[in-house]
Amino acid sequence: MSLYEKIVNGEEKISLVGLGYVGMPIAVAFSKKVKVVGYDLNAAKIELYKSGIDPTNEVGGDAVKACSVEFTADETKLREAKFHIVAVPTPVNNDHTPDLTPVEGASETVGRNLTKGSIVVYESTVYPGVTEDICVPILERASGLKCGVDFKVGYSPERINPGDKVHRLETITKIVSGMDEETLDTVAKVYELVVEAGVHRAESIKVAEAAKVIENSQRDINIAFMNELSIIFNKMGIDTQSVLKAAGTKWNFLKFYPGLVGGHCIGVDPYYLTYKAEELGYHSQIILSGRRINDDMGKYVAENVVKKLIAADVSIKNAKVAILGFTFKENCPDTRNTKIIDIYNELKEYGITAQIADPTADADEAKRLYGVEFVGLDTIRDCDAVVLAVAHEAFKGLSQADFDKMFKPGDNGNKVLVDIKGLLDRKQYEAAGYKYWRL
Repeated sequence: MSLYEKIVNGEEKISLVGLGYVGMPIAVAFSKKVKVVGYDLNAAKIELYKSGIDPTNEVGGDAVKACSVEFTADETKLREAKFHIVAVPTPVNNDHTPDLTPVEGASETVGRNLTKGSIVVYESTVYPGVTEDICVPILERASGLKCGVDFKVGYSPERINPGDKVHRLETITKIVSGMDEETLDTVAKVYELVVEAGVHRAESIKVAEAAKVIENSQRDINIAFMNELSIIFNKMGIDTQSVLKAAGTKWNFLKFYPGLVGGHCIGVDPYYLTYKAEELGYHSQIILSGRRINDDMGKYVAENVVKKLIAADVSIKNAKVAILGFTFKENCPDTRNTKIIDIYNELKEYGITAQIADPTADADEAKRLYGVEFVGLDTIRDCDAVVLAVAHEAFKGLSQADFDKMFKPGDNGNKVLVDIKGLLDRKQYEAAGYKYWRL
């Protein structure tokens, strides 16, 4: 009987190593079909899951309570599984070089608990070669087993979009790969259990790794182009959103928009590709140019807040500014690698300590990672400038009267409203006399 058949029949288990924004939805989805061990080294997180609490908000507390995942922080439980899925983050260091520590650590953990006949599939975004050249030797050393003889490996890049309730694991075509045809067939069949959209069988593990890393690099470059257009049109006194609306009437115009590029994917993945290119003697031109533009957008926004305050005859030294939203994207509690912190820090360079309100964000995470504390949205008063930074549903219902309460009483000409995502009706606020600005 094949491994796939044993998994389907309940004789073998699947394990998920890493239960964050990616791993948790995968674990829950598979648990509807087969037996699943959900492992994370964060014992506190495991206790939340056991209590039916989903801190990621990706599947929701009800789904966590209802699922049959065996949540554990005990790595020896991995010995009960024969099909391991590694879904840990792959961040970058301060110098933008890949930080493979999490995926290396996960490989050590899996290796220590690997049994003969197992398959290990990596979902973490990496540059081509990491699975076979870095992870496999760790698995072999930690397990004492031989890859290709005692165990096999595959790669199936995650495509989950945090906070997106439409494009989910089940509805996105899944790229799968394996070290040989037999492994590829098993990996494909296992994922087909939960991925309704089907799978794409990549020719090799390196092809699958490369496909993933260019997906977000492509988005990064396109957003960088929009950000550069925004800078140019701002100097021309032209509204960028209006330009894009007009250009978007052509059937083949790509509908990207300017904005802050943060998170642990788009703002990170391109560096994995350029790092490997550098190792091979090629210095990226387009990819790194896009990265530089996007990395500087927080500073650019803060500079324009200051310019608008000056135009409104507000003293910069004593200016009171509020920032609405802190997460790296809308309707998601994740604050990792948020670029809103760049606005906050740049304003501090001008002597302005902004208040931050975000009812959606993980406040404990923001305090731990950035040392910032949130205020309640209803406590924001007497501001000179308000920066609407993230397009949370919680902010979409804000009216002009709601914003008026946030500002100091007086002439609207002294009120600076920065609408990064273009959520508001520009003409309405300009007609009301606000110093309105958007990317």
